[in-house]
Amino acid sequence: MSPQQSRQVQSATESGKAFKTHGEQINLLRSRGMVIDSDQLARHLLERVNYYRLSGYWYSWREMGADGARRDVFIPGTNLADIDDVYDFDWRLREAVFSALAHIELSVRSMLGHELGRIDPLAHLHPELLGPVAYETKPKPRPSVKYEQWLKRYRKELAGSREDFVMHHNQKYGGQLPIWAAVEVMDWGSLSYLFQLAPIPVRETIAGRVGLNGAQFGSWLKSLNILRNYSAHHARMFNRVYALKPRLPKIGAHPELDAVAPVMNRLFGQLTIVQYLLVKLNIGDAALLPSVIASYPILEPLPPRHLGIPENWQQNPLWSIN
Repeated sequence: MSPQQSRQVQSATESGKAFKTHGEQINLLRSRGMVIDSDQLARHLLERVNYYRLSGYWYSWREMGADGARRDVFIPGTNLADIDDVYDFDWRLREAVFSALAHIELSVRSMLGHELGRIDPLAHLHPELLGPVAYETKPKPRPSVKYEQWLKRYRKELAGSREDFVMHHNQKYGGQLPIWAAVEVMDWGSLSYLFQLAPIPVRETIAGRVGLNGAQFGSWLKSLNILRNYSAHHARMFNRVYALKPRLPKIGAHPELDAVAPVMNRLFGQLTIVQYLLVKLNIGDAALLPSVIASYPILEPLPPRHLGIPENWQQNPLWSIN
């Protein structure tokens, strides 16, 4: 055994997995019951999409054992072409979500920069001008730990920016950006954090523009930050349970949101708040997400309801846009 072969055996023992070529991966899938109509197409798929990544898409097509655990055997009739269709759907969905969230992020930047600018051009650098989350009054007046954490993050973003306007302010004003410029160097996480730190009237004013209160809109920003990270980093959005459930208004306040209240931790619930903001703010292409969802390949064992999509979803005013 050569040194390289010896090392491969050792690595396989340590990781619990042995390296397999694309051909061997195809044979393994067939041995587990996957229908593969064309080796050439299967090889092309595995060359452009990692086997490990694809396993997250075919997971639900694995048989369930008596103990409730998934077995390494596929449900009879499982076809790799169907898995490819689901993967393609997830790709298009991710692109649509990223585009929608870009429009929402820019709107949040604009609203937050404008409303804080009314208070003071440097309100973000003076925690005493912000809300109770940013500034403590007991036992003595001082910036909160949360504000200090946000400020550290903001300074890091500012230091890493190569925007011309940042260099201009560094040269002319010592790097102190007014809030309406500062929001342009903040990522979604920092914006969401700053919204939590803002004065209560500012939070309520911004949230009121979309028919929410400050606490509700703040929870939406947190949830959408996770959704944005998934879309930006090419993570699977399909068939995922989302840890954060955005707060919704009371039943009846916004009937278009009532139907998704039970599925806020599923894909459709998360997408509905994205669609709601696009419609309420009149931004982006509000017909894009509906068209992608309508293209979902209806396959067993994952019909639309498993993603939280109700049968009459297209009758909801938010989704009946074309």
